[in-house]
Amino acid sequence: MQLLRLGPAGSERPAVRADDGATYDLTPLTTDVTGDFLADDGIARVRAALAGRELQPIVVDGLRVGPPVANVGKIVCIGLNYRDHAEETGLPIPAEPVVFLKAPDTIVGPDDEVLIPRRSTKTDWEVELAVVIGRTARYLESAEEAMACVAGYAISHDVSEREFQIERGGQWDKGKNCETFNPLGPWLVPADEVDDPQALGLRLRVNGTPRQDSSTKNMIFPVAELVRYLSWFLVLRPGDLVNTGTPAGVALGQPEPKPYLRAGDVVELEVDGLGAQRQTFGQA
Repeated sequence: MQLLRLGPAGSERPAVRADDGATYDLTPLTTDVTGDFLADDGIARVRAALAGRELQPIVVDGLRVGPPVANVGKIVCIGLNYRDHAEETGLPIPAEPVVFLKAPDTIVGPDDEVLIPRRSTKTDWEVELAVVIGRTARYLESAEEAMACVAGYAISHDVSEREFQIERGGQWDKGKNCETFNPLGPWLVPADEVDDPQALGLRLRVNGTPRQDSSTKNMIFPVAELVRYLSWFLVLRPGDLVNTGTPAGVALGQPEPKPYLRAGDVVELEVDGLGAQRQTFGQA
């Protein structure tokens, strides 16, 4: 099954897409898909409601798909987590995870318009696996403890402005936190329905041209180690996201002239078993 949120931005309603392909209203169980809902055995309660035929089907045609999690507390991002991506950017392979934060208000739906910032000439793409936290992660000792804190997975698009990120001084945050810079979804897939988070294909196309095609098996630091590692530097709380890094193929790593994004470009992303995104880029 997949959890999702449908409706206009700011007024989404929770829903579940069941194994039979139908979509059901979740409002009898919860007002929204939040960290509190996930921490309160929300996924198990949805399964029980589906099994008991307690939910009403809904028609989804024409409804906007929003981000699958509401009220995200923080987005913790991992840089240079694929060896080939580090190599294409000319940076050394990190000995420990490279960590930066992204503001939750960058999150938009998977098919929403993404805005190229004013004065931007180097807006770039990054397909990523997002980890959704379902239990508080604090000072974890083992991979098993870390995976027990994972509620599920989603597709995340870590849109980036490379001039702001690299050439304007300070930390990477300047190039990562522009409005609409984190499309998320379409679904939250429960962790126990993803056989191996280190065996998922990731693909991204720009205007139909393949740009990224890799697998999460190529991560330097796998999901379990990222969650364990991060728990020693900050508390991961239910509803938080971890963007786990992107593979090679970004515009930054291409020969000159680098094909950075322009208004009107269409970017399509997919991760095995997690659905697909499609964004048309506009001008802020």
